[in-house]
Amino acid sequence: MDETFWHGKWQRNEIGFHEPWPNALLTDNFMALRLPVGARVFVPLCGKSRDIHWLLEYGYQVAGIELSPIAVTQIFFELGLAPRISPAGPLLRYEAGSLCVFTGNVFSLTRTELGHVDAVYDRAALIALPAPTRVAYARHLITITEAAPELVISMEYDQSRKAGPPFSVDENALRQYYRDTFTLDRVAHRTIPGGLKGSCPATESVWVMKPRYGAEALIRNG
Repeated sequence: MDETFWHGKWQRNEIGFHEPWPNALLTDNFMALRLPVGARVFVPLCGKSRDIHWLLEYGYQVAGIELSPIAVTQIFFELGLAPRISPAGPLLRYEAGSLCVFTGNVFSLTRTELGHVDAVYDRAALIALPAPTRVAYARHLITITEAAPELVISMEYDQSRKAGPPFSVDENALRQYYRDTFTLDRVAHRTIPGGLKGSCPATESVWVMKPRYGAEALIRNG
C-alpha cells in the first residue's frame, strides 16, 4: 500500500472517491448477508464513508480501519461523536458508541485488536489496491476476521485505458483470491453512469461471499 499517496490525497482534500451519501449497492443488497440487528460489521479502508452512518442507523455495530487520521477524525465529527482514543499496537483506536475505527495500515491490524466481527463490507478497499497487494490483503482479512462472510463491491473496466486506483477486479480475480475459503454469489450488477470518471465504460458487481464448511474453524485454529 502506498501510504504517502493516500495521506497526500486526504491532506489535499482530493477525495473524489468519497460519496456524500450511502452507496446504493450497499443499501439495496446488504440484507443478503442476513445479519441480525446488532451484528458487528468490519469496513476496511473506510475513509469517512457515509456507509458507516447507514450501518449505524440501522442498528449495526461498526469496526473500521483507515490509514488517514484526517478521515477518521472527520467520521466522528460528522456523526457528532467524541471518540476515546487509545493505543492498539502500532495503531490508534478511536471509539464512541457502536463505532470503533483504527488508524494506520490495515496489515498492522491483528485478530486480537479487531475482535470478533460478524461480516465484512468492502466497497472501496480491494479495488484501491494493486494486484500483488490484493492477494496479501485478501488473505489478511480472512485471517483477522476468521473468515467472516463478506459483501464485496467490485469494479470492472479496461485497465489499459486508465491507470488505477480504483483498479479493475474481475470475477476471475475475485475467485482467485477467495474461492478456497468462500463460495461467491453475484447478487447485483450495474453499469456506472458516465463510466469511470468519464474516461471509459465501467461496471460494478456485488458479491456475497460465505465461508465454505469448516473454513472458520480452520482459520481460527491455524
